[in-house]
Amino acid sequence: MRWQRKSALIMAVSLCIAIAVWSQMGMYLAHLFFGVDVKVNFFKFCMSLFRENSLYYFLVITFLNALIAYAILIVCLRVTQQYVRSNRFKLRLMSLRDIDWTAHVIQKYQPLNQHIIVIAHEQAMAFTVGFRRPLVVLSSGLIELLDDQELEAVIAHEAFHQSHFDPLKIFMLQLISESLWFLPITKWSYRNYKLISELLADESAIRHTGSELGLGGALLKLIKKGFRDHPTPVLVYFSDGVVNYRLQQLIDPNEEIPVRLNFMTIVISIPVMLLFMGMIVLAVA
Repeated sequence: MRWQRKSALIMAVSLCIAIAVWSQMGMYLAHLFFGVDVKVNFFKFCMSLFRENSLYYFLVITFLNALIAYAILIVCLRVTQQYVRSNRFKLRLMSLRDIDWTAHVIQKYQPLNQHIIVIAHEQAMAFTVGFRRPLVVLSSGLIELLDDQELEAVIAHEAFHQSHFDPLKIFMLQLISESLWFLPITKWSYRNYKLISELLADESAIRHTGSELGLGGALLKLIKKGFRDHPTPVLVYFSDGVVNYRLQQLIDPNEEIPVRLNFMTIVISIPVMLLFMGMIVLAVA
């Protein structure tokens, strides 16, 4: 339950930040291009601090326009890239689909959501892909590597990501963190949501199998194979340190895992966000 609350809080805070900042950007653009009378706006407020036609006024307006242009550009670019790559990736997955292995896994493990496929690939892989209807993907190499209990735990882990639409949520947080790079809390949210989603998926897998042995054995085998076959996607996946916390949770579930905001993130992000929120309240009022 502790991770569920933190996960929901991180997502809610990130979305509130994005809505607050993007709405202020939209209001400023409406004023700039269409002459809409916006009485209270963060970007107009920043420009009002300097005398018009002065050098500082020119520098500030150039910086703010570049900031907004970058945010719009990065969102459009990432969404377009994701759309194109997702379509290509799905076609690639379908070309590698092993129908017999897929039917066998569905019949044997009976996942709640049967949007699951097995691909013919020698490397051990398991991941969830897709936004609207997430798809669990397992490789034949993974099935050959793990025993029944370990494979069941991996499927339960990925089924959690699937049922909670984690690929979509993580992509949204990535968009927010990249477009609003000047707010460190957005990068913190993106990084820590990925960690918490893995811990939640592990907890779900343990509840489903009734033991930590299956998941723990699967993780250890994947780590050993990753280092033995270096470099592999398995090793790259575990290189971000998330696996250390996952193993820590398996060994001692009560030990604290650091997902708190650091001092500099608070100092930089909170005052800026309060100003943004204040501008919205004044604009509505």
